[in-house]
Amino acid sequence: MSDTISTLSPTAEPLNKGPLNSPSRVLLASLIGTTIEFFDFYVYATAAVLVFPTLFFPNSDPTTALLASFATFSIAFFARPLGAIVFGHFGDRVGRKTTLVAALLTMGISTVIIGLLPSYEQIGVAAPLLLALCRFGQGFGLGGEWGGAVLLATENAPEGKKSWYGMFPQLGAPVGLFLSSGVFWLLLHVISQDALLSWGWRVPFLASILLIAVGLWVRLSITETPAFQKAIDKHERVEVPVMELFRNHKRSLVLGTFVALATFVLFYIGSAYLLSYNIKVLKLPFIDALEIQILGSVLFGLFIPIAGKLAERFGRREILIGVTILIGIFSFFLPGLLTSGEANVIVFVVIGMALMGITYGLIGTALAAPFPTNVRYTGSSITFNFAGIFGASLAPYIATYLQSTYGMTYVGYYLAVAAVITLVCILLSGKEEV
Repeated sequence: MSDTISTLSPTAEPLNKGPLNSPSRVLLASLIGTTIEFFDFYVYATAAVLVFPTLFFPNSDPTTALLASFATFSIAFFARPLGAIVFGHFGDRVGRKTTLVAALLTMGISTVIIGLLPSYEQIGVAAPLLLALCRFGQGFGLGGEWGGAVLLATENAPEGKKSWYGMFPQLGAPVGLFLSSGVFWLLLHVISQDALLSWGWRVPFLASILLIAVGLWVRLSITETPAFQKAIDKHERVEVPVMELFRNHKRSLVLGTFVALATFVLFYIGSAYLLSYNIKVLKLPFIDALEIQILGSVLFGLFIPIAGKLAERFGRREILIGVTILIGIFSFFLPGLLTSGEANVIVFVVIGMALMGITYGLIGTALAAPFPTNVRYTGSSITFNFAGIFGASLAPYIATYLQSTYGMTYVGYYLAVAAVITLVCILLSGKEEV
């Protein structure tokens, strides 16, 4: 694979190096940013099940309204690659720090605006259109956030510690899921379900402005990563990173996209789809369904650092192969676990989210590994977000459709196919590529 580098003008000025970032500051900055971004993202996912079908798609039958709500949910995943290209360009040209601040603001502003939107009853069809536009903004911002946060951690990592450092931004996903589920759970303990539909649903969206302020404060306190600073000093930045990427790194883009496929399918079956299934099919109370999701987020988070330690001992590629095989096996138990009562649903969550923690904990470092510094922000972001399109954007929609049309067995087949594709792509990737 060619690593040809198009250089900038030799007169380009290096950035001020400044003091080195301390490990604690780096890991906090990478973790808090992804936590905020994923909190915003999952608040929408939770609301898409609990309140949006009623507030923004009221003229449909319940299943159609839920599918319409999931369709707006999927818009963000199609916006994410565009965000990855735009923010990746500036991340590889201007720097990781500045770009991460811009991505955080884009995501945060979109989330706060959702909390201010009028409902369908107030302004008609304009309400779901504005909701879709804000969801696009959320995806656009997250498309630039994730890759930069992983690079902030891994490009500051000591030798031999990349998997461990790369695990920290991944913790933002379970922490964000825990906080988003927890805030709705808390609301349902202090207000009625009618109040939640009337005004309470806005609280998590508006409250995210406080998290954004904290995130900006932390992000602005760090300096540029050593790897990017070296690229500046050696005049190794490329003029248009995305063109360099598609010209010389197509294989890594394709393989990376599908290396992450099973990770995304498993997670969105175990979160957004499962939440809707528990409420709409199993008829669990909102609070009980949210408690199951909170349990899942805790297990998800606990297994991410375990993944980092396992990868340092046995190798990242080897652990990814093993966990993907386990996901494939687990898919055949999915129908029985989800159709035999609440107790077995909890078993599904315990096993599924443990597997999710292991695969997700390593996927960030794995997707960044094959790309050189000058296109790494763009490359890792695009692969992650392409995987989001194929594996996550339509997963709740597809799982809901398969379950309602053909039965839960086909949801298991769906996860199994994703695991097989991921396994093949890992095996096709060299050790330096995953």
